[in-house]
Amino acid sequence: MNKLFQSVGRTELLSHTVEQAIEAAIREGHLSVGDKLPSEFELCSQFDVSRTVIREALRMLAARGLVRIEKGRGVFVCAPSVESVSNPMALYLHMHVGPNHALEVVRARQLIEPVIAAEAARRHTQEDVQLIMENLEMLKTCTDSFEKLTQVDMDFHMLIAKATHNPVIPLIIHPIQQLMPRIKLKVYLSVEDAHASAVKWHTAIAEAIFARNAEQALECMTQHLKIAEEHVRKMLAMMEREVQPAGNGQTEQQA
Repeated sequence: MNKLFQSVGRTELLSHTVEQAIEAAIREGHLSVGDKLPSEFELCSQFDVSRTVIREALRMLAARGLVRIEKGRGVFVCAPSVESVSNPMALYLHMHVGPNHALEVVRARQLIEPVIAAEAARRHTQEDVQLIMENLEMLKTCTDSFEKLTQVDMDFHMLIAKATHNPVIPLIIHPIQQLMPRIKLKVYLSVEDAHASAVKWHTAIAEAIFARNAEQALECMTQHLKIAEEHVRKMLAMMEREVQPAGNGQTEQQA
């Protein structure tokens, strides 16, 4: 077998060095999706490291979705999922968004999603139409669970991102979506007409996409997210009012 990897020497972070080397081999095309990595013994020999180092490196690669470890068969290169790539970005956003993050998220979506809807109108397939129609039916009939309603709502926007058939777009949308469940759930719980509004505008957006009317799809998504911002503001105002009496009561007691 040709030697694919070189000895990494004697550094403190051997497993990390091995991980980076295997990742580079995948990125540069020396290893493709479905390829089987050299055996554990062969990797130890090529890198000149212990079995423990190799196992730790493979574990880290598997956690990132770059390889799949099959007991008794070996280690295989696999295509990373959208989630495995964008989850670190989502974590960064979770840790860095400010106290008004709900509004910041909506404003970010206002900049991005109308253009995505327009592109979906141009490039969608019949399969996309079917998936979006099924989602709309679920949205209309979802009245028993706000958690389920929240997920169906989010799925609609991801389906539109995927309907662009540009693999970069879901990577952009997914981290933002990771910030949405708590926001959307609170909106549905506190804004009476939020469900009806979602049905109305999701339907309008879908119809524009199905008609391949990019301009109308962009306009409908713009209006939908403008109303979404209004709903978020209502939700935040209600939350502030709920907190205010407790604060006043505490102040009076202290006085």
